[in-house]
Amino acid sequence: MGRLKGKVAIITGAAGNLGKQAAEIFLSEGAKVSLVDLDRPKLEQVQNELSDENVFIVEANVTKEEDVKNYVDQTVNKFGSVDIFFNNAGIIGEVGSIDQQSVDNFNKVLSINTMGIFLGMKHVIPVMKKQQQGSIINTSSVDGLRGSPNMAPYSASKHAVVGLTKTASLECAGNNIRVNSIHPAPVSGNMMKTVHQGQGTTQGNEEEQVEEEITKSIPLGHYADSKNIANLVLFLGSDESEFITGAEYRVDGGMGATS
Repeated sequence: MGRLKGKVAIITGAAGNLGKQAAEIFLSEGAKVSLVDLDRPKLEQVQNELSDENVFIVEANVTKEEDVKNYVDQTVNKFGSVDIFFNNAGIIGEVGSIDQQSVDNFNKVLSINTMGIFLGMKHVIPVMKKQQQGSIINTSSVDGLRGSPNMAPYSASKHAVVGLTKTASLECAGNNIRVNSIHPAPVSGNMMKTVHQGQGTTQGNEEEQVEEEITKSIPLGHYADSKNIANLVLFLGSDESEFITGAEYRVDGGMGATS
């Protein structure tokens, strides 16, 4: 308990399973938390379920710079600082081979998964520079470290997160700001249901068969739980990781050991 005592965190994509789980853990460790998402009703539901006076919510589209600036400004006005930034908002997009992908889908996925990461850092970093400290955790994926058939826009967007993370870590090291990326394996939840449906249609298989094949590719033999990922984010946000920056953190059940 108390690993984040006195710290202020922003979590984007906070209405999703991972965002909510991270918020729960951050609050339990003493942080004040600003939750950001485009889905206002779900965001309010998460706030009600957390039922904590140290939760603040901001509706925002992470692809719009004015919204991003607003959620950072509102958090600073409410809590006084931004010590941890869990830059987490993202989508899967449509599933299909490159020759089947639409330009609209490619642009949408890159806008949320990459532009959202960029804009978040652009507006959080100046706050952290004034403080001369901070930790940024960018959500990539195992697909940001490898090719992923039928998911080119998603994989491209998550590879881009790695480049943004490493560049930001070098630019910010002199200001005691740490920037790292996390690379989860498939996580149980709605996003993977989208993958099962899309891959099933593309491959001509049942969704259950797709899930079985993906599970077989994970040495530990099962999908991750949101808490598995959130525990890593807690470590990277805490002072326990004070000498870690520019790193790619797999939390993938051993998938990286096979490549």
